[in-house]
Amino acid sequence: MTAERDFIPLNLCVLTVSDSRTLANDRSGDYLIQSLTDAGHRLVERKLLPDDRYKLRAAVSQWIADDGVDGILVTGGTGFTGRDSTPEALLPLLDKEMPGFGELFRAISFDEIGTSTLQSRAFAGLANATFLFCLPGSTSACRTAWEKIVGAQLDARTRPCNLATLRPRLKE
Repeated sequence: MTAERDFIPLNLCVLTVSDSRTLANDRSGDYLIQSLTDAGHRLVERKLLPDDRYKLRAAVSQWIADDGVDGILVTGGTGFTGRDSTPEALLPLLDKEMPGFGELFRAISFDEIGTSTLQSRAFAGLANATFLFCLPGSTSACRTAWEKIVGAQLDARTRPCNLATLRPRLKE
């Protein structure tokens, strides 16, 4: 093994969940796309869908069935309002949950927004060897998640371990 790991570009999709945004004003989706491409990853597809659990489940199911997709970043629909349905839509698709992601996200967010972090139902997991990260809809929450958790874990150079280097072993 070499002292330094090589960067492994991943193929990622971005889904924005919103009843009010359009591609013209989707700053959170724009931020995630800019961040993942700046990091050296490839955007496979971007979608913007309303808070409808069946439409969300259908879109994400299509991506997790595609062997060419390594990960999915979802922004929006993780709050407590009546229309927020991302967890209800997507948790059933997971083969394995990653509880530490939501816990860590809320711990980091506490330093930024205090107890308001309790309103976040952000979560992550694995579905058909595809990483799924579900983030709040605000751009600042997406920035926190990407810059302090997701970006590093999708970078094969992160030590002592990262999600990117697990990819070949996920279907064992």
